[in-house]
Amino acid sequence: MHGPTLTELSSRARDIFRLVVEGYISSGHPVGSKTLAGTSGVNLSAASISSVLQELQDAGLLAAPHTSAGRMPTEIGLRLFVDGIMQVAEPSAADRAQIERGLANGGTIEATLAAASSALSELSAGAGVIMVPRREPRLAQISFVPLSPRRALAVLVGEDGGIENRVIDLPTQVSPSTLEEASNYLTSRLSGRTLNEALVEIRQEIAGGRSALDAASADLVQRGLAVWTTDATQRPVLVVRGQANLLDEIALHDIERVRQLLDELEGAEAIAGVLDAAREAESARIFIGSENRLFSLSGSSVIASPWRDGEGRVVGVVGVIGPTRLNYARVVPMVDFTAQTLGKLIGQDGFSRK
Repeated sequence: MHGPTLTELSSRARDIFRLVVEGYISSGHPVGSKTLAGTSGVNLSAASISSVLQELQDAGLLAAPHTSAGRMPTEIGLRLFVDGIMQVAEPSAADRAQIERGLANGGTIEATLAAASSALSELSAGAGVIMVPRREPRLAQISFVPLSPRRALAVLVGEDGGIENRVIDLPTQVSPSTLEEASNYLTSRLSGRTLNEALVEIRQEIAGGRSALDAASADLVQRGLAVWTTDATQRPVLVVRGQANLLDEIALHDIERVRQLLDELEGAEAIAGVLDAAREAESARIFIGSENRLFSLSGSSVIASPWRDGEGRVVGVVGVIGPTRLNYARVVPMVDFTAQTLGKLIGQDGFSRK
């Protein structure tokens, strides 16, 4: 469903619409005609205002949750407000100082991400979220350990001492010498490099017959590589802080919505998918309610902005999740500023701070 454009609204309808949205974002409650009639600069009677409110409701921009409770913006109305009326300024000096102060005290990369998420949560009264691709370590060794005639354990050792194991299936019984040959071959080509850096070269070498491996060893190498091929990109690191902010007095009147939202926040991969949609944006993107399938049931909004390294490459995404009545005009520049600050603080590969 698409609502009217701003040019299709009369000037007084635009003014009333703006006041309703701003009032709702500020208070969290529907705004009535009597409240608007007492607003400075509104030279209309309560009856005239009620007529305009009804027009806006008929146009799909406002809704009345109860017969006499006033109006609140619909998702279509919020989108029109965000895209056409809202004026975004630079974050205040106080907001900038709080964000910079939190990030400066972060220390390790993990602590810095947590500090950025916490700062956004405190300032926005929502949940602060940050998503970065899982760090792919540089490798020191890979080896195969026999488990049974048809299974082996692939052991990957990183230069940082980290160890990851994967069980792989073998097509036929593999000899100890084949396991050793495949281990030596991979270690010689992976050592000091990331897995992705070595994958293309190894596969081309095997496919072109330049590897000097026999068929059994080459097959084992391929199986050993396959278990890690997509691992790094499919397991993002997600930092969420401030879920308790979502349990405000207004939200608690709708326990089911809150329960649904908290369930959604538990789905790290699903949230990462939402944030990933903002990776190609130049600045903050706004997803309102059902515009994003994940938060369609809880009616929540997401404001997310990519942050980049020193060479302009997208490193991750930072954002805020909250009710649709988020103060968009204040949170958008706050999220953008946090993204820019993270980009300055953290090294070019996004993980250079120790």
